Amino acid sequence: MKNSNISRLCGRTLAFVMLMGLFNACSDHDHPTPVISPADHIMLSENLTMPGAFALPSNPKGYERVATYFAVGVQKYKAQVKEGTGPVQYQWVFVAPEADLYDASNAKIGSHFAGPTWKLNGPGYTIMGQAFSPAKTYTKDPQSIDWLLLSNKAGQEPTGIFQGVGYIFRIATTGGRAPVTPPTDATATADVPYTAVYRFVKRIP
Repeated sequence: MKNSNISRLCGRTLAFVMLMGLFNACSDHDHPTPVISPADHIMLSENLTMPGAFALPSNPKGYERVATYFAVGVQKYKAQVKEGTGPVQYQWVFVAPEADLYDASNAKIGSHFAGPTWKLNGPGYTIMGQAFSPAKTYTKDPQSIDWLLLSNKAGQEPTGIFQGVGYIFRIATTGGRAPVTPPTDATATADVPYTAVYRFVKRIP
């Protein structure tokens, strides 16, 4: 079975497990165990300590957070020829995220996809992000994708609730790293389950 088929099956299963995972293990199996909801993930993320690399530029009036969303979905990868290999070998390269966004009321309110882009349902408010150079990243868990600090994308004005947002934090990540086993052919793809909390912050004028 090709990597693409394996990763697609695992991706669907693990994404469901992560969304419906257990908050605390319960020794009494006669009672149901609590479920971690998007609201729980958001609440727990408030206790996290931000790394020094994520410090924002000084601003006399500080900054205001305009939204916090929980994402559950996949990080998409594809095969690419590894330079300088003979016979030819392949490696995974990142393509794009594909995730649903949830707010603190557990409502599915939008999606996260290539760009990277965050888009809300209904009004369609959007924001696009771009990496700093050098990138502002932090490794909390070697098994999970890095935390990131992004800025809004130059030339792409955020709309609606995102108006004025200058910074996007990706924190509290789980999963999402490229598979350890390299692809075996040029057509291979992998959808790796992940979750994250995204914070959207703007400067107070």
